[in-house]
Amino acid sequence: MTETTQVTDDTIRGPGRPRNFDVDAALDQAIVVFSERGYHAASISELTAAMGLTPGSIYKAFGDKKGVLLSAFDRYKTVRNRLRDDAVGQGASGRDKLKRLLDFYAAASSGPAGIEGCLIVGVTTELAAVDQEAADKVRRSIATNDEFVETLIREGQADGSIRTDMDVGAAAAMIVCVQQGMRVVGKTGRSEEEMVLVVDVAMRAIG
Repeated sequence: MTETTQVTDDTIRGPGRPRNFDVDAALDQAIVVFSERGYHAASISELTAAMGLTPGSIYKAFGDKKGVLLSAFDRYKTVRNRLRDDAVGQGASGRDKLKRLLDFYAAASSGPAGIEGCLIVGVTTELAAVDQEAADKVRRSIATNDEFVETLIREGQADGSIRTDMDVGAAAAMIVCVQQGMRVVGKTGRSEEEMVLVVDVAMRAIG
């Protein structure tokens, strides 16, 4: 995660005490804390230690713990989508791109990365039912993911690599459920080999 944004001077430290603050680097560390611990279990002290900030700096920059989480959610989506697009873009056909997408999730859902977990899944399970702002972010994220998968399926149908006698919307929803399901199960320490078997089954389901 390399993109950086600088917040300086009284944004963080107050007038007369200038200090650069790499927001993206700090949020990258917050993502790890929230993904591993969950929103409710993550404490401000854990966040300050991971982000390298004082509680006052966190409150000035983000408002409160939920503000950190929502900013981390946006950062997570930006970085993960770029990595996803890089992986999928190497595919030679719609089917190959869809397989690469699922392989990307399989790798993220296994070993240490799988145990760390997915921030989107965490926000969905902890906050989406009780917090409207979080729910809206989750809904937009899932809708965007559905659209992305639908595009790959339609591309595969157009180039002949995916069969055409299926409901594209339903097939995309199934793939998204597989993706998110792998992220949930990955918290239990599944191996990449196990996740690859799931990918193989999902790919057979679309022909």
